Amino acid sequence: MAEAATLLDELDVLIQKGIYKDRESLVRDAMRSLLRSKPELRGQLAVELYRQGRVSLCRVAEIGGIDMESFKELLGEAGVARVIPAVGGVIENEVEQLLPRMILLPEGLLRIKACKSSPCKLS
Repeated sequence: MAEAATLLDELDVLIQKGIYKDRESLVRDAMRSLLRSKPELRGQLAVELYRQGRVSLCRVAEIGGIDMESFKELLGEAGVARVIPAVGGVIENEVEQLLPRMILLPEGLLRIKACKSSPCKLS
């Protein structure tokens, strides 16, 4: 751990010289360079970020530098289960909130009564 601190302290010279505005921009540039020079790390990083739930499937495919379908295969090969957010409960809740406000018109059409609040909020 002391070696890492020493390395960062040495890299601070680049910040002091004005080459980088802060440590974060220096580390970000270093990471980009590392991932460019070792493309295999991009896939490994992307898989691990997804496994930890830190990024979405779309974002992680972008990080990995491959299309979404190829990344899905990569996840399968790494034994990582894809997480698909459940939307059924959310939709069901919204429908339950809309049903009491629906009016059947003589033409067989549905109309929804306006909310008291503007804009109408579903919770």
